[in-house]
Formats: sequence, C-alpha cells, structure tokens
Amino acid sequence: MTNPQVNPQWNAVDDYFGRTIAPADEALTAALTASTAAGLPEIAVAPNQGKLLHLLALTQGARSILEIGTLGGYSTIWLARALPADGRLITLEYDPAHADVARANIARAGLDKLVEVRTGAALDSLPRLEAEGAGPFDLVFIDADKVNNPRYVEWALRLSRPGTLIIVDNVVRGGRIATPHPDDPAITGTRELFDLVAAEPRLDATALQTVGTKGYDGLLFARVVS
Repeated sequence: MTNPQVNPQWNAVDDYFGRTIAPADEALTAALTASTAAGLPEIAVAPNQGKLLHLLALTQGARSILEIGTLGGYSTIWLARALPADGRLITLEYDPAHADVARANIARAGLDKLVEVRTGAALDSLPRLEAEGAGPFDLVFIDADKVNNPRYVEWALRLSRPGTLIIVDNVVRGGRIATPHPDDPAITGTRELFDLVAAEPRLDATALQTVGTKGYDGLLFARVVS
C-alpha cells in the first residue's frame, strides 16, 4: 500500500538504510508477507524503526517488555530479539485475527517461549496485568489506537519503575499534531497525551519527527524518573 505522504527520496533513503544497517532476514520478511496475505493493514514499523526499537531495548538492558498493539508481530520480533534467554515480552492485541497471525509469525521467528500475545481491549488487559503483578516492565512500546494513548501511558506508568522507557509511535500525525483538530479523535487523543506527559513529574520526555516509507510522523520517548 502506497502512503500518499511519502516522498520518493524518503523511500530511497529508508531502503538504503535497510540494505546497509537494518537488513531484513527470513523471519522478518515472512512476518510482513504473512500479515499482508492475511489482510492486515500495512502499518507495521519500518525496518529501520524496528532496528531502533531493538537497539533501545538492548541499551535499556530490558528483561521485561510490554507492547500495546501487536498487529502482525513485526515490531514484537524486533523487541523480543533484544531480550535475554530468561526475558519476557507481553503484547496486547485487540483483534483476535491479528493476534493469530502474530502468534504464527512470532513462533516462526523462534520467539514464542519469550512472547505472550494477549487478545482483547488493552484497557481491559492492563488491569489484569497489574492484578497479576506482571510489572514492572523495563520498556513499554505503545502503537495502538491513538484515542486511548493517554490512558495507555497512565497504565504504563503504573506498570513501570524508575528508569523504564516508554515509547509512543505515530505522534506527529502528518504534522497535524501542532494544530487542534476537534473532529479527529486520533489527534485529540495524541494532544491529550502530550499534555499529560508535559504535566507528569514522573516523566522526562521528548519527541522526534520522522520521514520515510511510513510518511511524515514521529515518536515520543519518555523516561520514568520516579
């Protein structure tokens, strides 16, 4: 699927990055192919973004990761590959069909012993994780419905510790984040996310704009400081 925002030069640069320092392998390629064949939307992170998540998890020394929004498990594979042999990753996916595709992709990558895919609304699953004592997580990656981003970050805080890294994808919205759009719930939710993070003394955060095969967008990074 072609993103109308994408500049051909952005594609060329991302392709170059992929060929040189973030090359695909059989499991990653198969995950994208299987996801497309199953009719999943082609909105997984780009390969260089997946590699960024992987490197951040390694730098974080993450042993436990929470992912909100699994899709076909492509980003899950990148993150899980950063875990030690006794690590764990719990990923939450709303759509049961998407979750089935993700489980198959994760198993094909040899990571099913490290990864648990939970199905259902994340705002139902997150209280259960807390009740189970599943936290604290060392890294939380949020890439789900944008309306609930503020609630997801609130839950990430509840399931974190000082030093946890929280990453939120798709926060630039093609540049529209800078202007209120009351008729676009995704932008309203994302602006509420920024307001929440800015006012939260337990978080130290920044955000970056990105361009590439996924168009014009960006990521928010927040470190839990207390």
